[in-house]
Amino acid sequence: MFKKNKWLASIASAVLLVGVGFTTTMQLAPQMVQQDVRADSWINDYIDQNGIQPVPITYQEGTFSDWFGYENGVGKPEGVVVHETASPNTTAATFAQSFNNNWETLETYVHAFTDDTQTINIHNTDYGVWGAGPTANSKYIQIELCEVNTADKFARSVANDAFYIATMLHKYNLPVEYGTTVVTHDQTAQWWHETDHTDPTGYFAKWGYGMDQFMPLIQKYYDQIGNAGSTAAGTDTTNNGGAAQGETGTVKVNNSSSFMVPLVSFDTAGNAKNANRGLANNTSWFTDQQKTYNGHTYYRVSTNEWVIDSAATYTAR
Repeated sequence: MFKKNKWLASIASAVLLVGVGFTTTMQLAPQMVQQDVRADSWINDYIDQNGIQPVPITYQEGTFSDWFGYENGVGKPEGVVVHETASPNTTAATFAQSFNNNWETLETYVHAFTDDTQTINIHNTDYGVWGAGPTANSKYIQIELCEVNTADKFARSVANDAFYIATMLHKYNLPVEYGTTVVTHDQTAQWWHETDHTDPTGYFAKWGYGMDQFMPLIQKYYDQIGNAGSTAAGTDTTNNGGAAQGETGTVKVNNSSSFMVPLVSFDTAGNAKNANRGLANNTSWFTDQQKTYNGHTYYRVSTNEWVIDSAATYTAR
């Protein structure tokens, strides 16, 4: 059950979060976000002209223990709520750690955080969270966009944000529709009056940006995912060992010969290759798919990053 609204204004909460740069400053007065016909944006152009690519989604097992389904059932969200953190220059990793450490006191939690360098998913999106009031919580996946201080970082962060949203819409077979499957915290506050937040309206405006530019960016990545047959859509494009299985759970990783466990990715031909990234020993990670390759089971921990069974202990949810 949802306890209280997001971002408690109590002194206790402010003290808890001062170390990670949270602020309880009120945002701009609520205003409706309008989508107009203008789809051009210098930010979107900058993303294209500089070949900016969204980062893969990193999946971590968070500490949020209130497992509740959406109003239509487990695994049936209606879309995604777009948030921003209202805390300048605090990273996605810092926020994820703070939420995992303090959610019981803060009485708030979201599915994911993104900044200019990483996107971290900390709760299974088949289940709801406490981010935007009881009604929105029962309907939507929720992601927080971290505030950054340069235009380049902003462009990279919104690219990551848009890619995450596109991935989630594909995963649950939802279309890209503003005000239906993609909504802002500003909108949910006005519709149901369960919070008083206006994000991300003011922060987007700071960069000359708006939902009328953000929606085409989401659509671009959504189309790319569809054209590529990405695993984000719940299907597997590799042909070695057959289709991936969609069992959710956690893997605890350990590599006795190194301080980390290497990750692999699979190309379109179904061959594994080094992903040039790794997971720290003795850490646990959320996984939503498994596949067999050359006699081993691989567990997916990011969009196309997998860990081998010989270095992972799997626990089903």
